[in-house]
Amino acid sequence: MPLIWLSILLLTLKTYIVTKLVFELDIDSFSQELILALSALCSSVILLGLALFGKKQHQFIKIMFLYSFATIILYINVLYYRFFNDFITIPVLFQSKNLSDLWTSLVELNSLFDLFIFLDIVILAMLYKRKQERVEMTINKKKFMVVTCVLIFISLVYAHAERPELLTRSFDRKLLVKNLGVYAYQGYDFLLYSNTKRRIAFADSDKLTEIVNYVNANKEKPNEDLFGKAKGKNLFLISLESTQDFVVNREIDGQEITPFLNQLIKEKGSYYFSNFYHQTGQGKTSDSEFIVENSLYGLPRGAVFFSNPQNKYQSLTNYLKDEKGYYTSVFHANNKSFWNRDVMYEAIGYDRFFSDLDYWITEENSIGWGLKDDHFFTQSIPHLKQLPQPFMAKFITLTNHFPFSLSQQDEIIPEWNSKDGTVNRYFTTVSYQDAALRKFFEQLKAAGLYENSIFVIYGDHYGISDNHNTAMSQFLNTTITPYEYIELQKVPLIFHFPKSHETKTITSVTGQIDLKPTILNLMGISEKSDIQFGSDLFSEEKKDNVIMRDGSVVTNTYVATGNKCYLKETGQEIPSAECMPLLLKAKKELSYSDRVIYGDLLKFLPSYYEGTDK
Repeated sequence: MPLIWLSILLLTLKTYIVTKLVFELDIDSFSQELILALSALCSSVILLGLALFGKKQHQFIKIMFLYSFATIILYINVLYYRFFNDFITIPVLFQSKNLSDLWTSLVELNSLFDLFIFLDIVILAMLYKRKQERVEMTINKKKFMVVTCVLIFISLVYAHAERPELLTRSFDRKLLVKNLGVYAYQGYDFLLYSNTKRRIAFADSDKLTEIVNYVNANKEKPNEDLFGKAKGKNLFLISLESTQDFVVNREIDGQEITPFLNQLIKEKGSYYFSNFYHQTGQGKTSDSEFIVENSLYGLPRGAVFFSNPQNKYQSLTNYLKDEKGYYTSVFHANNKSFWNRDVMYEAIGYDRFFSDLDYWITEENSIGWGLKDDHFFTQSIPHLKQLPQPFMAKFITLTNHFPFSLSQQDEIIPEWNSKDGTVNRYFTTVSYQDAALRKFFEQLKAAGLYENSIFVIYGDHYGISDNHNTAMSQFLNTTITPYEYIELQKVPLIFHFPKSHETKTITSVTGQIDLKPTILNLMGISEKSDIQFGSDLFSEEKKDNVIMRDGSVVTNTYVATGNKCYLKETGQEIPSAECMPLLLKAKKELSYSDRVIYGDLLKFLPSYYEGTDK
């Protein structure tokens, strides 16, 4: 057998096996199984067939280069999928400088199974060394190309029959991989990335009208009674890393997981939103920051912090600076270039970024991703005392991050006892974060920075993906259906006003995109010539509606995700047609937000509104 055919056979088998064992693609019919096998074969033929062109004496080198390239792409997706339950995109690949900070997570994600992914490269090299003459066997290129075209045609016909309009669902990466295969998906993603760059280059203000009309038609009146309630107060935004709402008011072995958050929710001046959802995509924490700052959605692929830091933004930070004279700062004890924060924070408008360079970090006071939360908050107090008031201070915690490592002496509660180490450790690091936050509040009171401030405490994104559904089913004592998984995307949100006497739990369905307009209203800032897709959380006109980055929708009546529709209150599945209007509206709104970002359309707003009464 010529090496080209042997390499195609091995790559096809490896890709098919890895796809079946690692990626959860819900293959439930013979036709889907056939599509998966055909896509693996087709991609292998196309990719390795490139080695046939050019000088014959370099054929083996070209085959091995292409084979190794495909293997690396497959392996990167395996690692990425194990943590994010998603497939990597080109913008994320360009964020490779983050890998040094990701090392502890990568070690946790590796498996002995991964040796299988690279074993066939060794086999091919050994076979070539033993029988080099077989490499030179002549291959009829015309016949090879005919076979390739036939395979492509059959594969696309089957994929289209299984899922019409497949390529219009670029946000559904699982569906793309399921029908195109991991390599073809990666190629398609590259085309999307190239098209994105093209759209940025050819953007113009004419594209604004439709979006502005949509935003104005869906605008909700903010709460007039709360307008300016926090005027002149220091603003603390505290982003709780990977913190989901299911830990709030729960216990493990009789111990509260988050005793401080539980207590704060009951204190005077606290407003707790029990149906608040994160809306992040691949950008995770950076997406959360972007959404909260701009009331725009993150992108369907990659992160705005990397792809569009050069854009013009009308951020919360800029409003506070320009309209109310706030000094704006952000605290995050990590490398300032991680997630391109040093560049993006300048675009958003921060006066000062307190990074790892501003903290004393040692092996004893750090773990995993950096400085432990307790030390992070404690070392931030002297910096806070020096800030001009009023100030905005955003804090991004670190300790409760995958792989959720913690030294034994820092454990508040012990690890749980399921068979899933990730879930077991999660409760321990969440509890540590909660204790660190309690101490921070005590330190702020002692420093005289508590009473003249307001606090917005929120979870940034999920910590436990659906790769851990077995353990989560055990903990929650329920089966994790698509409905339950969407409900697990709730994160805590607490507004705390130290001098207020009201305590309230608000059950409205809300999301991170609503934070910017809410804070602006509380600060007494009214700006009509803006594009924002959220609305004031306290508005009496507030519609219960949250759109997820994957197109899922939650209202006070329905939960729509994928092709399924559920009643929000009971979780009962109902005909999917009932949720279709919600899904179509979500698709439109996400598209408008993407256009704003891809085209840098906010830079055209001043001239758009000039001379109008809009």
